[in-house]
Amino acid sequence: MVNDVLCVILGGGRGTRLYPLTKDRAKPAVPLFGKYRLIDIPISNCLNSGLNKIKILTQFNSESLNKHISRTYKFEAFSHGFIEVIAADQTMDRTDWFEGPADAVRKTLKHFNNPKIKYVCILSGDQLYKMDLRAFYDFHVQREAQVSVACNLIDPGEISSYGIMGTDEASKVGEFVEKPSQEDLVRHLRVMRGGRPKYLCSMGIYFFDKEALHELLSRSNKADFGKEIIPEAITDKAVYAYEFDGYWRDIGTIKSFYTENLLLTREDAPLDLFDEEWQLYTRSRSLPPAKYAAAQIENSIVADGSIVGEAAVRNSIIGLRSRIGKNAVIEDSIIMGADYYETAEEIRQQRRGTIPIGIGEDSVVRHAILDKNARVGRHVRIANEAGVQEHATPQYMIRDGIVIVYKNATIPDGTVI
Repeated sequence: MVNDVLCVILGGGRGTRLYPLTKDRAKPAVPLFGKYRLIDIPISNCLNSGLNKIKILTQFNSESLNKHISRTYKFEAFSHGFIEVIAADQTMDRTDWFEGPADAVRKTLKHFNNPKIKYVCILSGDQLYKMDLRAFYDFHVQREAQVSVACNLIDPGEISSYGIMGTDEASKVGEFVEKPSQEDLVRHLRVMRGGRPKYLCSMGIYFFDKEALHELLSRSNKADFGKEIIPEAITDKAVYAYEFDGYWRDIGTIKSFYTENLLLTREDAPLDLFDEEWQLYTRSRSLPPAKYAAAQIENSIVADGSIVGEAAVRNSIIGLRSRIGKNAVIEDSIIMGADYYETAEEIRQQRRGTIPIGIGEDSVVRHAILDKNARVGRHVRIANEAGVQEHATPQYMIRDGIVIVYKNATIPDGTVI
């Protein structure tokens, strides 16, 4: 274990870009890949890298996140490791909330005062990647950096979505441009990789010397690392760019969340969940294996405890405890599953007008996300065949053309969306 590093995971703000998946939960607690949650990604990267001192900063809908952390991550008494959630609070001296990522760290610095901690690694809570943070740590220490920024290579057409770094031959950062609108503004920052022009973009993952972090945050009230703190640090601190050439995606929007989730159903999935040397950790559940009845499953992930009838499931993710009825068709969709099982008697209540959790017989779900505990009746068609881009009702919402059925929502028999 690396004992002089504290990892700080930013839980994010209101999660408006992921709404309605963040309607009743913190952004890091959004379900992922059928059985995980977003927060499991950065935590697993930390633990697989030998970093087991972790604090998670959050302030919105934190109950679900607290529950997941407390039920999932338990260390032995003598390991000296911990994972703690720090929610925004009001004190006698301060009554305001977190105003941004850097402000969240600033207002919780009092919790980072262990003298054995020399470095602080700051990570985002809404990204997909597998990264050995020990290599990043070694890079930071060997260069005697005060700030190190993890960077990924992107194509010129993507520059308007990221902060672009300019470095010298020793990887020292001399320029930082946040989300440039035109390539002409940063053409001089291009690097050639494999004979193609690329740009180094900030991944929003940083290593700080603890003293440098304290100084940078205490000398101003600036709220954002990418837009404000890092550009300011370049003027008088030793800032270096660590190049990470692996798969990395920001999934902070509904469209990116949907797309990157379903990429894992492909045979050549960009993120390997079957690597025993780099496990993705989550809460252990004593659920039975998935059960099928003459079902057709193609390029899909089906989580534990699911029961799939004589249905067709293609290019989809079926979450924990899902029930898929006879003759149902699920395509290009994310079914997040259920928090609990209904009894056989409760399911029989459908005959008396109550729709059970799951997807009913003869229903079709395409290009959709069904949140936890959704009740979809019989002969329902969720496909957005009209191509609506934005729409909202009490039971579902359409964002970027993707239908999202709310958590605990009920879609009556025969509904067409």
